[in-house]
Amino acid sequence: MKFIPLYFGDRLHIINPHGVIGVVTLWSKPEYVIQRFREAGVDLNPDTSPIAVFGTLYGNGLREMLRNLLYNPQIQILLICGQDRSNSAYELRKFFEAELKPVNNPMVQYKNPAGLPKVSTLRIADTERLIDDLARPEAFPYYPDFPRLVSFDLAREDFSKDIREFFSSSDFSGLAPVQEIDRKIVPLPELEIRYFPSNPRSHQVVAERPRDAWLELLFCLSRFGRRVTLAKGERLELQNLKVVVEKPQLEPESCLRPFNLNPDKLRNYYRDFLKGELRPDESYNYGHRLRTYFGMDAVEVLAARLKADPEDRKAYFTLWDNRRDLLAEDSRPCFVSVFFRKFEDKLTLTATFRTHNALDAWLVNLYGLMALQREVAERAGRLPPGSITVFSHSISIDPKELDRALAVVGKRRWKMRLDPQGYFRVTLDGKEILVEHRFEDVTLKEYRGRTAIVLQHQIARDLAVSDINHAMYLGRQLARAELALKEGREFIQD
Repeated sequence: MKFIPLYFGDRLHIINPHGVIGVVTLWSKPEYVIQRFREAGVDLNPDTSPIAVFGTLYGNGLREMLRNLLYNPQIQILLICGQDRSNSAYELRKFFEAELKPVNNPMVQYKNPAGLPKVSTLRIADTERLIDDLARPEAFPYYPDFPRLVSFDLAREDFSKDIREFFSSSDFSGLAPVQEIDRKIVPLPELEIRYFPSNPRSHQVVAERPRDAWLELLFCLSRFGRRVTLAKGERLELQNLKVVVEKPQLEPESCLRPFNLNPDKLRNYYRDFLKGELRPDESYNYGHRLRTYFGMDAVEVLAARLKADPEDRKAYFTLWDNRRDLLAEDSRPCFVSVFFRKFEDKLTLTATFRTHNALDAWLVNLYGLMALQREVAERAGRLPPGSITVFSHSISIDPKELDRALAVVGKRRWKMRLDPQGYFRVTLDGKEILVEHRFEDVTLKEYRGRTAIVLQHQIARDLAVSDINHAMYLGRQLARAELALKEGREFIQD
């Protein structure tokens, strides 16, 4: 039977297509392992060698390798020899020797190939390796006798002797007979990543303008949102999302229309947000809750407190009525509290939302908060408005609207942002790397070390970097500085 690879044929090194042995080189280059076999005197003649193929196994290629083996059942011996950096040899052995356990992993699922029932996710026992359930050990014709796994330590001084003795003492003619009919084509289901891993309660967005903040939060939800099932259907949800808008100002139509945003709708909401009347067809509205419902006008009361004492920290108002909203059958407010604070000479606003529709309600609600902030600031003595921070306890997107969200997110562009925690000057000072943590023209702290990793840990310990792009840039500079120090060259920071 001829060896015919279904996957990665361009990466495999075929020796004798009619051989019965597959050599798994793990992370070692196949060319290097082949040379070691040749030096040991192993037969690598394409006409006579018992070896069919050499190939790597980094870990993620296990599913493809199993399908290659099922289609080529004449490969009944696997020689494992190479550097194992990812535990792939252990995972391969455990696949044939241990149990495959069902896994309920909402993050990773498989798309069902046409005509097949639902594909399940399995975990190889005692490992973290997830695979589909279509290629199981019992699918191999002579399992559990074959394939037989044999390991050799490539770094062992007697490797050549060990491998030579294995081939000289083995009779490969007595392996199980196979025919073309024994070939199995097992579909390879496409992996479906439903969300990317993260702490779903720790996401934060900081942006200057309302629209940009909205774009970033939609990106976070579409990438990291977890699937949950509510009474009204599925949602992609994050918890306790924090969004800071540094300059909350009305934006021109040219900024809004390319993102399918209606400027008139936003401006009308901004204009009407603080009206205290409740229409007969409404259960609540935010203007009514703020100005009428509790028997006081929160705008007046909050502004008066801040005017009397600009440093007051009790300018806090709750829109949630426990007696009514916990028991009511009809709708209740999503916007539940607001806090005003003069900070760095500007009036900041922090709002809390119980739930939030990210796609259709978040930006509209922010425009309402901008109206509230501006009115309180004006009445409190014409304080300049500062940032608005919005906490959303449960913020979500309906998966049926995900295409619309992704269309918006697709227009998002990467922007260079300066790290608010400062910058770093990297130089060589004698036999050390000197890193100065600076803000404006002031050196806040110096770090010294001979290697990048030592400095990395010192800087991380102090939480001196807050921006991912900045951290990656700094890492590159530290690596370059370390190399220049070792080679005795001048170092100039990029």
